[in-house]
Amino acid sequence: MTATTPNVAAAIDANTLVHRTRSFRSITSLLAIAFLVIVAAVSLLAPLLPLDPTATDLAIRWQPPSAAHWFGTDELGRDYFSRVVYGGRISLTVGILAMTAATVIGVVVGLIAGYAGGRIDDLLMRFVDFLSSIPWMVLVIVASVFLKPGLWTIIFVIGAFSWMPTARLVRAETLSLRERAFVRYARYVGVRRELVVWRHVVPDASPTIIVAATASISTAILTESALSFLGLGIQPPMASWGSLLESAQGSLQTAPYLALIPGILILLTVLSFNVLGDALRQTVSEGGAS
Repeated sequence: MTATTPNVAAAIDANTLVHRTRSFRSITSLLAIAFLVIVAAVSLLAPLLPLDPTATDLAIRWQPPSAAHWFGTDELGRDYFSRVVYGGRISLTVGILAMTAATVIGVVVGLIAGYAGGRIDDLLMRFVDFLSSIPWMVLVIVASVFLKPGLWTIIFVIGAFSWMPTARLVRAETLSLRERAFVRYARYVGVRRELVVWRHVVPDASPTIIVAATASISTAILTESALSFLGLGIQPPMASWGSLLESAQGSLQTAPYLALIPGILILLTVLSFNVLGDALRQTVSEGGAS
């Protein structure tokens, strides 16, 4: 009997692992992960590749895609593949850093509101309601007008005005965890609030935080693309996928590929992050149910 116990335990663990990873073994999830890995790898390795997004050659303006220039050339004769690669590097940088800022702010506000409760909770949630009632584009545009457009400005603006959904999710999770037996016992024996939150609440709320962070990346990339398209985001000579879309407005008739390529990449990247977020959510749900 004792000899078979480890085998039973191992089988249970293996079965749990299979259930938790089932969402990542679907074709859509695998394609999304593969696409994100390729985009991230190319963006990270861009400085090591023989690419120059600023080199101009007026003799080869408006060249269509070819073996020499995979994505063609733009109005200044710049290799469009190089500009798309470096544009993706900027877009991903904005998405990841803005997501990090929004997640940190949202988690801190949600933890404080959910664990403290009472007037602090009411005050913080009314502030969240106030910010949420204002259209996000209005907030971001107003802030961008008062600040000098640029990479760090757009990261700050997106991170500072996109943390409210994360705060709501973390607050709801914290309210639930606060009433769990192990948290109540820790409070009963006199463990400091900071330690209770850090050791017990944050680890159990981490699945929710991870899912919220994944969704925030998509929101940040779309927001940066929209602002750059309006001329309020990334400024020349730096380029992002959104700014490439903005600069391609005047050439839709003669060179539609200048708009199609970054537009499709934005679509696929956001879709891939959403698929990854859904897989994470399903994995977390199955793990909690098991």
